[in-house]
Amino acid sequence: MTPRTTDLCDDHGDLARVVEEQFHDFGGNVAFHGKVSTLLAFEDNSKVREALMEAGDGRVLVVDAGGSLRRAMLGDQLAEMAVKNGWSGLVIFGSVRDSAAIAALPLGVKAIGTSPRKTEKLGQGLRNVVVRLGGTDIHPGDWLYADEDGIVVSASPLT
Repeated sequence: MTPRTTDLCDDHGDLARVVEEQFHDFGGNVAFHGKVSTLLAFEDNSKVREALMEAGDGRVLVVDAGGSLRRAMLGDQLAEMAVKNGWSGLVIFGSVRDSAAIAALPLGVKAIGTSPRKTEKLGQGLRNVVVRLGGTDIHPGDWLYADEDGIVVSASPLT
């Protein structure tokens, strides 16, 4: 069970870094957590596919898509792949598409909006780099906790 972000903030103070950007819930699981894998890509989800093809082992993929709402970084096919390969969830500073289908999946998905347009497929993006979302640096290997109240990140697991 995912610890509540409010409890993590109360119990751990500054060790629980809060992502201040407002995200919307799109996945069937509103609360999710896991070790972080990061990706920096703009309007090209080739590296998202590459990451989600790997065994997720309960990880969370954090995608800094530059806040773009012009092209969706995740659709139903990639979300289904994430479920099949054991990912806990995705946090996307950008948009998703096929939101009704994604909502039916047992996957946590937070993004800032939706777009019906797919991305380019140019193979661009950087994996496992530090990304900055909502004033918070997120490192590969950090732990992320998400629920209805927000997103909390820490360098080590919090309970």
